[in-house]
Amino acid sequence: MLFTAICFWGCQKPDKVNSTTNLAAYVNPFIGTGAHGHTFPGATLPFGMVQLSPDTRLPGWDASSGYHFSDSTLYGFSHTHLSGTGIGDMGDILLLPFTGEVSDSLLATFSKSQETARAGYYQVYLNNFGVKAELTATLRTGMHRYTFLPNATPKLLIDLAHVLQANWGHQSLLGELELVDSVTIRGKRVSSGWAYDHPVYFVMQFSKPFNLIKATDRGKNLSSLYKSGKELKAYLQFKADLQNELIIKTGISPVSMSGAMLNLKAENPNWDFDAIQQEATGIWETELRKIEIQSSDEAVKENFYTALYHSMLAPMLAQDIDGKYRGMDKQIHQAADGYVNYTVFSLWDTFRALHPLMNMIDRKHSNEWVKTLLQKYREGGVLPKWELASNYTGTMVGYPSVAVIADALAKGIDEFDVQLALQAAVISSNYHPEITARLVEPRALEVLPKHLDFIEKIGFIPTDSISQSVSYGLECAYYDWCIAQIAERAGNTVIAEKYKKRSTFYQAYFDPKIGFMRGKLANGQWKIPFDPYHSELEGSEFVEGNAWQWMWFVPHDVEGYIALMGGKAAFAQKLDELFSADSEITGEVVPADISGLIGQYAHGNEPSHHVAHFYNYVDQPAKTQTRLDEVLYNLYTPTPEGISGNEDCGAMSAWYILNALGFYPVCPGSSTYSIGRPLVEAATIYLENGKVIHIKVNNNSRQNKLIERMELNGKPLIRPFFEHEAIADGGVLEFWMK
Repeated sequence: MLFTAICFWGCQKPDKVNSTTNLAAYVNPFIGTGAHGHTFPGATLPFGMVQLSPDTRLPGWDASSGYHFSDSTLYGFSHTHLSGTGIGDMGDILLLPFTGEVSDSLLATFSKSQETARAGYYQVYLNNFGVKAELTATLRTGMHRYTFLPNATPKLLIDLAHVLQANWGHQSLLGELELVDSVTIRGKRVSSGWAYDHPVYFVMQFSKPFNLIKATDRGKNLSSLYKSGKELKAYLQFKADLQNELIIKTGISPVSMSGAMLNLKAENPNWDFDAIQQEATGIWETELRKIEIQSSDEAVKENFYTALYHSMLAPMLAQDIDGKYRGMDKQIHQAADGYVNYTVFSLWDTFRALHPLMNMIDRKHSNEWVKTLLQKYREGGVLPKWELASNYTGTMVGYPSVAVIADALAKGIDEFDVQLALQAAVISSNYHPEITARLVEPRALEVLPKHLDFIEKIGFIPTDSISQSVSYGLECAYYDWCIAQIAERAGNTVIAEKYKKRSTFYQAYFDPKIGFMRGKLANGQWKIPFDPYHSELEGSEFVEGNAWQWMWFVPHDVEGYIALMGGKAAFAQKLDELFSADSEITGEVVPADISGLIGQYAHGNEPSHHVAHFYNYVDQPAKTQTRLDEVLYNLYTPTPEGISGNEDCGAMSAWYILNALGFYPVCPGSSTYSIGRPLVEAATIYLENGKVIHIKVNNNSRQNKLIERMELNGKPLIRPFFEHEAIADGGVLEFWMK
């Protein structure tokens, strides 16, 4: 049964946010677990190392998080998961409680009416085994409580062969198990998938003694106390009694088994499941209170606080309690004072909204993440663009780390080496095959691809020489603008001027005769035929989109692009055509990422996320407000299908949070926010400096979607834009709706 938020205020608008209201009660972890949202419903803490969650699906795109809401069978509960990605990985250290015969193909059945989830807790009843399973977590440990039927013989599968998306080539390389004593097991699992080289170490303790029934590797029985194999499974049995409760604590580590034990002892030394679960919920409550909203619409509150929850799942902690972590060089490092290592940087997705959101409400983590990116540059020689478990996956476009760094600097976050940041940005924006040749991961070659060589040498990427040319060209022009901002902060005018010039290279892809960005051949001619509706999963000049969707990616030079398109009227007309165009996508293998369509606007994928705000730049803010209203109410719902595309580690959710508050950063790296259509009736944002931002929205309703007038800090806001500096030390943003 879906967790449903209660109407605490009788569905009436309160005079002020009630500080005793349980905001965590509005979190519905099942939002996004259906359709293609790819979220997971299990237990975790903000930015935690452990995501203890059920795995119901293994093959295919919708197995990316291991769980899909439509499923009714369950493989077990594993300790690590990705939230909303388009590729799966993790799913480490799977446990399945069971009764009856031991089998190599154990599978539990369950019904939705006996499944619940909330922030820091997950519970399900396994019908065919008669087991109530409950999960909770600390930062680095997972805790299970399994209640079997009275006097039934409790059994447990430990599966180190378990992988997500094995049909995509993901595999377990090694599993090791050591029976330490009658209540303790330790070991490791090494897998290869999206993360090419991914070891996870663990220590597992049980609330009562176990007997080993058997251990197998690829179906073959193993006899020694130390078990090792490529597809290792172990089956344990426990003594039955009337209460028949089994509690399991698992500490994990990216470094060592001793590190896993230290994590377990430090964070979860006792056996009080309820205390750990209550602590987890309390931690979430504290984090969610960074933004308190008022709304008479319960769906808005459920969407908002679930989105805030989802925005706090990644990047994930990747450092043991003693400061040890695994670096990009595959070596074990001891963190210097104050350094905290993280993983899971979905940067192409998250630079747009998640990092700008955190630069407002969680500057401590933002600073730590920039330091982590720079440390990964030190260890690997290049900034990552999608780092996973100390691996360069080479996924997505360009060098988006620089956007995260530039936006942090624009928002006054600079407690890191800015000169090193500039050095890393410049290196990462040019073609250096000698760097990627030193890296062990095959996909690391995509971190500094040949696209960058063309940009530097001829000023554009020829589509007859390499695929994804237009998407790379447009994205890299924006990233070059970001590097220019970093250079200015570093006081390097030479580099700043060079990258300002490179940031104008987007113009090479615009064909004024047809009004679209399109592929250009090496000889300077346009690629033909041209179909703005066409997209292909592989081999196209566009990534996860078509010409309609990608033509708008010039966030850093909107005024220049308006002029290039022939002025404000022509620009506005093209925007109108985008939203009113036929929603058909042509092509033999159309990317599934193109979703949440309004005309050819695709909200289910990040390249479209800023586009509705472009009406503000051509003096038509009412159209921005109308389009945002349509997206906010129709493409975000408190249901499993309530996210219109992959959640992408908080990217979709952070977009909702910012726009529901009434503003959005069209160009991360700039301090400017664009005004949208606020959903809330009031909000209080608590800043780390002790100041607060108050948002007041008068006469707000589903019908009153347009802004009549605005004030910022008591002064009329004439244009639909304001600067971060105006609210950095608190302030009041007030709207009157009509």
